[in-house]
Amino acid sequence: MNVNERCVSPKPSPARLPCSISTGKTGSGCVRLGFSNCQPVLLSCSPVTHAVPHRRLCVGLGGEKGDSAAEESSLSEVEELEKKELQSNCRESEFENSSPHCTHCRTEHNQNEKVTPRQISRGQFLLKLNSEGTYQCTETGLIFEVKKKVDIKYCFLSWSKFSEYVKKPWIVGGPIFDVKCDPTTLNSIQFPHSLCLGHHESNMTFKVLHVKGSGAAIEPTVDHSTTHVKWNVSSLSPVGPVIQTADTVFHHGAVILYKVIDNHPSLSFRVYVATNNDSFIRDIARTVKQSTKKFMKIDKPPVCLKLLENEKKYRLISEPEAEITPEEIQFVDGSLLKLKSYIEVFLEQPVDFTLSLVELDSGEIVWKAKLRECDWAQHDQNQNIGKNSTNSNRRRKMDSSLHEEISLNKKVKWTDVSDGVKREAILNDAQLMTLAKTIGKEWIEIAIANLALEMCDIDKIQEKKEEVTVCKFRMLKKWQEKEQKNATAQNLFNSLKDVATVEVHNVLKGFLQQI
Repeated sequence: MNVNERCVSPKPSPARLPCSISTGKTGSGCVRLGFSNCQPVLLSCSPVTHAVPHRRLCVGLGGEKGDSAAEESSLSEVEELEKKELQSNCRESEFENSSPHCTHCRTEHNQNEKVTPRQISRGQFLLKLNSEGTYQCTETGLIFEVKKKVDIKYCFLSWSKFSEYVKKPWIVGGPIFDVKCDPTTLNSIQFPHSLCLGHHESNMTFKVLHVKGSGAAIEPTVDHSTTHVKWNVSSLSPVGPVIQTADTVFHHGAVILYKVIDNHPSLSFRVYVATNNDSFIRDIARTVKQSTKKFMKIDKPPVCLKLLENEKKYRLISEPEAEITPEEIQFVDGSLLKLKSYIEVFLEQPVDFTLSLVELDSGEIVWKAKLRECDWAQHDQNQNIGKNSTNSNRRRKMDSSLHEEISLNKKVKWTDVSDGVKREAILNDAQLMTLAKTIGKEWIEIAIANLALEMCDIDKIQEKKEEVTVCKFRMLKKWQEKEQKNATAQNLFNSLKDVATVEVHNVLKGFLQQI
């Protein structure tokens, strides 16, 4: 029988290549199916236990008639295989923020309208909804039930900033968000969670942590599904799902890879084992960005093939052998921790190698990836090209006085030259007050997302119950204290250029031109 084969792989490719197969089981553990005049069916396939590499399930699309007997035989084999499965796994996803399809969790189909927001800055989104309805954000997974036309701004926050409010027996259930709009326009918000509910769902209590002013409250939810927690909107400020259970917690997991960029021929990587939770994953990216070393992200399917279990031990294995520190970890959800733990992998020679995360007690593979030199070689070439191009562009730009940003950078070059060293001008109190008067009601969002302030800083500012302009001024002073010598107009301009209004931009440009 000649059929066209389609292989369901963890990371789908744009092109699908035909190949000839036969119906039935293969030696590799794949079940091959022929279907006549119908669409291919996607079926999940669990990795074979005892450290055998994950197998792909191959699904064929038949072009011949009269294969019904073979089809029935193949389908019965699949059913028998599924009955014998003791444990199922999450299908891999190409993106971190994709919710994995878990065979433990019930598949639920909703009719929510999918909408794509506008990204107004890194990690901040704007959704313009024109009518009543229920809408799901394609970027974050948030589901908004709105009463009328509304513009909604929202962003991911870090759970580590609110760790003092999450105490046992409560644990983090998913990402935490800061949503901004008129709360009277919303009936409810559904927050995505990263938990598998296929084990002890009946023993789980779902609620949300609602941060308000100088404190926080654990508030009830109205419903939950295998992917979301539904909360009726009362007021809007940072909100995220939390759960309480006496049973073992199972997480949909992700493994994130970063490679150290340096001039050494050896290879050094950071491997982060995380819950598939955008707040956690963005914390990791922020930590790497703030490191004294330079890193590049390695693009490999991150979603774990098997659920991560709290307190269970896992081992990272390299083939060929590499220096791995630590070799074993005990998994805990690190969402609340400011410092994110990672595994270091070091190879003396640059070779292709395979990394596998294995459950220690069962030997089952939880995640696996093949790393090749081409995964980072192109980046290294681009870096070299970029350096040459930058130097060339810099020479050309220095000959031109028309480029506004270059001229601004050139002007901000002095404050104190008594020691012969020119420094950028630090903003004074009068300038900060002038700027405070131009910042809008989104000042708290700007403080947390763009100026790296924490919610406790905002709480202290608001404790005195001063007028809003004074609060904004104190917010800028707090930023100045943290930045110290870097508290310059240029630095502030760079931090706010993607989110600030035209008025704020003009004030900062005015400060720069005074120098």
